[in-house]
Amino acid sequence: MDQPSRTIEGQTLARDAVATLAGDGPARLLDCDLEGANLSRLDFTGWVFERCRLGRTDFGGAMLELTRWSQCRGGHAGFKGARLEDAAFRSSDFNNGNFRSAVLSSVRFEDCKLTGADFTDARALGLRLVRTLLVAARLPGCDFRKEKLEGVDFSSADLANSDFRDAVFEQCSLREANIEGARFENADLRGADLGGLDILGKPGRFRGAVVSAAQAELILSQTGIRVRAR
Repeated sequence: MDQPSRTIEGQTLARDAVATLAGDGPARLLDCDLEGANLSRLDFTGWVFERCRLGRTDFGGAMLELTRWSQCRGGHAGFKGARLEDAAFRSSDFNNGNFRSAVLSSVRFEDCKLTGADFTDARALGLRLVRTLLVAARLPGCDFRKEKLEGVDFSSADLANSDFRDAVFEQCSLREANIEGARFENADLRGADLGGLDILGKPGRFRGAVVSAAQAELILSQTGIRVRAR
């Protein structure tokens, strides 16, 4: 999609003003303040949000396909049930955001903060994560099969029943995450911090997974076994 031809800069916008803008097609919002605005169910297809203030803004059920978000601050923003296919988030803070039941197919988060965010029941096929914080986030049942995860911090996250089969971890953390029911068959875990995970108690779910020698020693240490070189 082409870049929006209109730029709105430095304005504080409520729902009525945004709805009027939305009726004229995609826009670029630069340094705008939409904090706390109810923007649910509006059509933002192809919009660009740059350096916008979005704390507690409600995008619930909105059409957000092909949107671009750069350097935005949106703590506690709501995206419940929103359609975000092919959206891209860069260098943005959506800590404690609500993405429950959102459609996140082929969405990319890069250099983002999503600590405490809730992705429960989200449809996240092809979700791309790069250098993103998901500490204590809720991602039960998410599909990361065959994905390359780079610099992602899942520490203390809820990853129950998520699918990491054939995934590759690079400079990631799974420390103290809830992995009950999650699957890691054939995953490359050499680039992940596995501290606090009960891997030996779930051997079938890690069948074929690759770990480093240091990680293997850590896993065995949970049983009281010590590894020594000859």
